[in-house]
Amino acid sequence: MTSARPDADRPVDGCGAQRPTGGAVTVDEAERWARAAWSALAEPGDVVAGALLDALGAVEAWRWLLEAPHRPPAHLDGLGTELARGRLVRAIERWTPRAAVLAAHGWGSATPAPEVAPFVAPGTRGGPAAVHVLVPGDARWPVGLTDLGAAAPACLWVRGDPDALADGADRPRRAVALVGARAATAYGERVVADLAGGLADAGVVVTSGGAYGIDAAAHRGALVRGGRTVVVAAGGVDRAYPAGNARLVEEAVATGGAVIGEVPPGALPTRSRFLQRNRLIAALSQVTVVVEAAWRSGALSTAHHAARLARPVGAVPGPVTSMASAGCHRLLRDGVAVCVTDAAEVLELAGPAGAAAPEPGDPRGPRPLDGVGPREQRVHDALGTRRGRPLEEIARDAGLTTRETATALGLLELAGAALRDASGWRTHA
Repeated sequence: MTSARPDADRPVDGCGAQRPTGGAVTVDEAERWARAAWSALAEPGDVVAGALLDALGAVEAWRWLLEAPHRPPAHLDGLGTELARGRLVRAIERWTPRAAVLAAHGWGSATPAPEVAPFVAPGTRGGPAAVHVLVPGDARWPVGLTDLGAAAPACLWVRGDPDALADGADRPRRAVALVGARAATAYGERVVADLAGGLADAGVVVTSGGAYGIDAAAHRGALVRGGRTVVVAAGGVDRAYPAGNARLVEEAVATGGAVIGEVPPGALPTRSRFLQRNRLIAALSQVTVVVEAAWRSGALSTAHHAARLARPVGAVPGPVTSMASAGCHRLLRDGVAVCVTDAAEVLELAGPAGAAAPEPGDPRGPRPLDGVGPREQRVHDALGTRRGRPLEEIARDAGLTTRETATALGLLELAGAALRDASGWRTHA
């Protein structure tokens, strides 16, 4: 469950307000807040949840989960592999513990839950720090997210200007993702700043993840040239992560950009959420460019997400002796990316207008565990660090069944990433 601690002085705004132009579909507010509840319930990238929302609508899906989860609606049969009965049953097992807690705290009603109401209260003073909740059908819902299918987010929490995400009245929005290593070199930071500045001059929105290194240099390069930049967060939009980039994030919000996320305010960024966040960066952008990345850099996952979405991918070459560029060279060698060296070449990929990460505990931010999958990463995120935790607590916080959690714990133990003692399971020191 997420927990928000809102600042009483924070400017807030109505959520997902419709623009009168563009022929947008009017979104029922009950559907909006039901989707917000699902964003607190299901982990990012949960395709079973996404398929269920598409099939039933968020309101009916929420009601069904609370009232009759063991009687799946008959018309769900045959709607695709995401809603195969076995997968749905397992999903119910991981959703139910969270759903009960969320419902008890007011989530899922036709109005904002008390935890997030101070962020999104309608009729109050708006401003650059206002939080909006965008859902499919809103005028400013990014159309590129549709390509994610069932993996699309239930909603977007947006702090700043939602217009930074939407097509304009006279021409479609153009956005380019600039991503790369947190442990960037001076070469990488200089190149990405030049790319971001050139793209900003061309009216392109620069999208990145707000991390140290390449991400921060990309956001900063766009801002220096008066451009818009969008920060895609792995946690709640009310907090900057890493905290050292808080001033940079606030500058992005205050100058017509935005910070966005798919989990509610107060939600913590976890390793699995960082990985899932990368699919949003790719889907929000016409082109993804990896500027500097080691062989196992998380930025490579953003490139592969973009490639699966049939979006162009660029990579900036570096010295062949530099391990900081080994991931870029890998993308080029494997044919995933094309070589780009300046903003003009990136714009060519975008088409004409109108058309090594640190170890846990490192202040530069978390990285995925080597050799384990997303499920194991979620379980690892839920482990205690000094005292063990029982299996049931870990399963609840990871959003998995106890059987799935036990299997993941076994794999983590084999990998040397988890340890079982008399008090339960904890991370391996």
